[in-house]
Parts: sequence; C-alpha cells; structure tokens
Amino acid sequence: MNCSSRTEKMMQKWLVVLVSLGLPALAWSQHKPSGGGSAPHSAPASHSAPAQHASAPSHSAPQSHSSSPSHGAPSGRTSTASHANTAGHTNPASHANTTSHANTASHANTASHGNTNAGHTNTASHGNANAGHTNTASHGNTNAGHTNTASHGNTNAGHTNTASHGNTASHGNTTASRTGAGSHTPPGRTVSLKGGGSASVRPNGSVRSIDRGGMHIQNGVHGGRRVVSEHNGVRVVNTGHHGGYVQHSYMSRGGHSYYSRTYYSHGGYHVGVYRGYYWGGHNYYGYYPGYWYHPGFYAWGYQPWGAPVYWGIGAWGWGGAPWYGYYGGYFAPYPVYSSPAFWLTDYLLASSLQAAYAARAEANADAMAADAQASGGGGADGGDQAPAASSNTVTLTPEVKQAIAEEVKAQLAAQEQQASSQGGGGGASAPAPANASAQVPPALDPAQRTFVVDSDVSVVANGQECGLTAGDVITRLTDTPDGDNTVTASVAASKKSDCAAGQTVAVKVDDLQEMYNHFQEQLTSGLGELAKKQGTGGIPKAPDTATTASDVPTPKPDDTAAKTLQDQQQQADQTESQVKQEAAAGGGL
Repeated sequence: MNCSSRTEKMMQKWLVVLVSLGLPALAWSQHKPSGGGSAPHSAPASHSAPAQHASAPSHSAPQSHSSSPSHGAPSGRTSTASHANTAGHTNPASHANTTSHANTASHANTASHGNTNAGHTNTASHGNANAGHTNTASHGNTNAGHTNTASHGNTNAGHTNTASHGNTASHGNTTASRTGAGSHTPPGRTVSLKGGGSASVRPNGSVRSIDRGGMHIQNGVHGGRRVVSEHNGVRVVNTGHHGGYVQHSYMSRGGHSYYSRTYYSHGGYHVGVYRGYYWGGHNYYGYYPGYWYHPGFYAWGYQPWGAPVYWGIGAWGWGGAPWYGYYGGYFAPYPVYSSPAFWLTDYLLASSLQAAYAARAEANADAMAADAQASGGGGADGGDQAPAASSNTVTLTPEVKQAIAEEVKAQLAAQEQQASSQGGGGGASAPAPANASAQVPPALDPAQRTFVVDSDVSVVANGQECGLTAGDVITRLTDTPDGDNTVTASVAASKKSDCAAGQTVAVKVDDLQEMYNHFQEQLTSGLGELAKKQGTGGIPKAPDTATTASDVPTPKPDDTAAKTLQDQQQQADQTESQVKQEAAAGGGL
C-alpha cells in the first residue's frame, strides 16, 4: 500500500507539471496563424495609424539585400510579399530566400524583396501608404548579371497598391544600361489662351508649343521652330530654317491616295510623291519613288562585292569640309567597303550630318542677326557664322552602323521586289511601298526598327525633355502608339549635346515617319551616285542602271509654295507674339 500510495502521489505530481507546461503551449498553438510564423494579413482597424505617420524613417526597410547563393530561388519563380503589419516577424531561410520587412500597425508600409539568382542584388524603394492600408510589391527573379529595382508609389485610403515586376531573359535591340522612359508627358503646364487655343509652357517659362486656329507651332529644345497647318486638304509645314513644304492631294490608284509635296528652300524647288496611310485615327504620309531602277541594280546594292573597295576621305571629298571637321569625333567612314550597302550607309550618315551642320549654322546666323537688331546694329558683321569646333567625345559605334547597314539591305531587297512587279514597263500598278503592311505606316512596321534622325526633334526621357539632331540614331521598341501618339524608342547613338545614348525616350510617330521618309529619299539619291560611279575608282561595274517611271508619275512643283510658306511664317510670328504678350500681361500664362 505504501508503495502504491507513493506511486500515485508521484504520478499526481508529474501530471501537475505536465499540465503547467502544456496549457500555455496549447493556448499559443490555438492562436498561432497558419503559414509558419507569418503575421496576420492586416492589422485590426483600431491599430491603424493616421496618414501623417505613414512610413516613419525608423521603420524603413533596408535599401538593398544580397541573396545568398545557397538560398536562390529557381529561375522563373516569383517571391510574394508578406502582408504583415506587425514588426519583428522574419521568414526563415527555408521560405525560398524571401525576406519580409514589416512595419508596425501605425506604419502600414510593407516591402518584399524578390529572389535573385546567385550573386545578384534586388533593391526596393518603398513608398508611403496611408493609414490602415498595405502597399505590397512582388518582384520577379532577375537574370544573371542584372539588378531588379522597384519603386513603389503611395496608396490611397482604402486601397491596396500591388506591383509585380518580372524581368525577361533578353530584350531585342536594346542597351542593357538604358534608363526607363518614365512619363511621356513633357514637364511644364498647359494653359488656355484668350480667344481660344492652348499653349504648352516649359518650367522655365518659355513656350514649347501653341495650338490655335488650326495651326501648331513647336519650339525645339535646341531652338528652331516647326509650324504645321492644314486647310482644305492643303498641308503646310515650315521647318524653321528658311524652308518647308506644301502638300496637296494628287491622285488615287490601287485603292491608295497619293499626295504631291513641293519643297522650297533657299530659292529652289523640288517635288516628291507620298502615299497616304490612315492608322489609329491619324493620317501619315510615306515617301513613294518616282522611278525604279532595274531589279538587278537593287540586288547588286545589297550583295557583297568580290573584293573590298578602298575609298577613303579623299574619294568622298570630305577632307576640308567644315561639317566633317565639326563631327569628326562622332562619325568616321568605313576604311573599306565590302558591299554597296556599307558605302550607302556612310553616304546616308554624311548627308544627315551635313544637314545638321547647315541647320546649326543658320540658327547661329539668325541668333546673331536678332542680337544685332536688338542692340540697334545694322545686322551681322559678316564674321564666321559657322558653329564653333565640336568637342564631341562620343562616336557612332560599329554596332550602330551595322544596324543602319542592315536597314539599307532590307530596303534594297524590298525595292528589288517592287521593281520586278513593274515588269519593266511604265504604267503598271506597283504594290504598296517598302515596309507597308495594310494601312500601317512604315514608321510602325515591326520590321522597321532603326531610324536616323533627319532634323531637330524634341523627345521626352524619364519625364524630362531632351533634343535629338540630324545624324543621331534611335531604335523603336514599341509598335502601338499611346494616347499622345508616341511610341517608345532607345537612343542608339547621339552627339554630346543631345539625349544621351542608352536613354529610353517617347517620340512622336509623325517624327518617326519623317525620319523614314528622309531615309528613303537619301537612299534613292545614294543609288543615283552609285549608278554614276560604278565601274570607276575601284567600284565594280553594276548591272543595268536604267530607270523606269513608277505608276504614280512625279507632278510638277507648286510654284506658289514659297508665298504660302511665307504667309504661314508671318501668321506664326504674329500668333507667338500675341501669346507672349498674354504671358507678360498675366493672362492665360
């Protein structure tokens, strides 16, 4: 009995000990949330902090976190942010290398750092959230050698802001270090004008653009002005450098509309034909050749020569040219040419840079004349009006020139097919121009990616304005215009004072189309030069270089274009002066 009694008493004591240890563990397990240590998805409403206390500095997540190679998640998997609002709960290493940095309930700002492959860093910048709301970001896995960065904006009351960022393995025709395009809207403000119309004003107070009475006036970042107006089917464009064009409806053929465009500059006329495109609610106009070469000549243009051709600066005649001295640090011709396409590439680039130099010289001359007039002088003193020597340290890389050469080859191949369809006889109906697909303008054709800038153009990079000038090169990245009729492009090559190479910019489709048109015009001109030079100076002899008129004959120039352009220029001067007066008087602007 004594033994039995003692045994029962010992069992009772052990029972007391077990109960005293087990009850708290049982109680804790009953309240523990599922998920292995994660906090609840949202804090009780009574713990929500007022908006002004969101994201206190003392509760910020670290700026960057390096993933250990032994904890990297497999490629293609995405880490998801914890929705915790209670500080102090960190996911263990077994949870696919995810770190959750949760703020207290009074600071509802949550950041989750996505998984990266071994040796790479994933950085997050965390925005503020209003009281009681969670800001969650989920970051995709980055590829080897890349950094995944996310910036999270503020959430509005009552809403959850979630962002998912996934990186693709490769990006066609892009620069690895390029900057995001950001906002496509240029900085500044839009204001209403007295009597109707509106103006866009830059942050420094200068007028970027004016829209009034069917006229659009655009002032570039580098200076210069472009004026566009359309009345009764007549399109008038002033380029701002003592020239422009007047465009009229010309004829219809094969279901397409064609337009005559008369250019006027420095007292001279030239005329061209343009095919109309209607796409996405906008009209575009694409260059259409007035004649075709024999198909064999186009084929000769994109195929290799049997032996390289040594040409040199002397053969080009650029040695003492001011434009070549100015842009010598940016552009250098190929030392030898393995095919006509590379010869044409240098011809196109040189033509664009000559135009850029002439535009700068004229802009300098205009500025000098304006200064002399403002100071009461009789005009420019006749001194050197050319641009000062350039200090460009950037160059057109071989990769960029190769991309241009590939575009030249593609265009020559397309023109060979078009010339073949002519059957060698005039009057035959030709197919749509090169790179035209249905009614899509060539500037948006997915096969057309590389563009050489033809004149000064203002673009937007990451919410800021910058300028491009003739001879810069851009690569279109997107095919569908946004609400402002812009697409995204990457700056492949640019001169020192222009948008930096590698930036992603928003560019107007109209500007891209004019770049394409100029490219086609210069290609036609370059083929004409090759036709003259073939068989001489080391250039192999070409096949038949005879031409045949296209199915849309070239019209006569509009000899009233000079007067039309002059009238438009005067009207634009008056409109801009009125807008500036309104600004000075405090009205509208």
